[in-house]
Amino acid sequence: MKNSPVLFNIFEVKKSTEETAPLNFADEEVPVNNAKVKRKLDYSIWKHGYDEMHTDELQAKASKWFPVIEPILRLYGIPEDFKYIPLLESGFKSHARSPRGAAGIWQFMPATAREYGLKVGRHKDERLNARKSTIAACKYLKELYNKFDNWTLAAAAFNAGETRVQRAINHKNKGNYFYMRLNRETGMYIYKLVAMKEVIDYPVENGYDEVWANMKPSEVLSVN
Repeated sequence: MKNSPVLFNIFEVKKSTEETAPLNFADEEVPVNNAKVKRKLDYSIWKHGYDEMHTDELQAKASKWFPVIEPILRLYGIPEDFKYIPLLESGFKSHARSPRGAAGIWQFMPATAREYGLKVGRHKDERLNARKSTIAACKYLKELYNKFDNWTLAAAAFNAGETRVQRAINHKNKGNYFYMRLNRETGMYIYKLVAMKEVIDYPVENGYDEVWANMKPSEVLSVN
């Protein structure tokens, strides 16, 4: 039986100048002092560690694609942490398609893609174009932020739709994602993004071999 993870291990791997810095998404703090939040975050970080995922291609994909989408995110004023969404959604597989009809690195549904300027048809599907779909994602995320005034909720709404997130906001949770009642997928979405961020930022500490972590993306992908 595998041992459960403990959050203090994550803090131990922080650089000395960051030891007291809280875990966050888009500079919005994760309330790890809450036992339920801490437990869910521990679990998600553990699930994304090497012992569970057994692949170094994750690091290679990030190294290859982050430099492509980071400038686009900056251009549209989207926090850099949103670069983890396509890594989580599709593993940066540009031709990824879901059974429900979502496609591309951002996993856009056809109607949403068209709404934000992408052509989706039998002969042309711009959801499969990484740059164009990232621009569309930025436009969508900007609109979601303007609606919720909160980047964490914008990310949750990107996954679940703004209506579902809006309905989950009440006087008790005050619009704090971590205290809202959401469906299982959306309720774990930000935890997965934070976990992905930790694994990418601290690969060796999360079980990825130091040799692999320092290899060029092309080298890792060729070996895989």
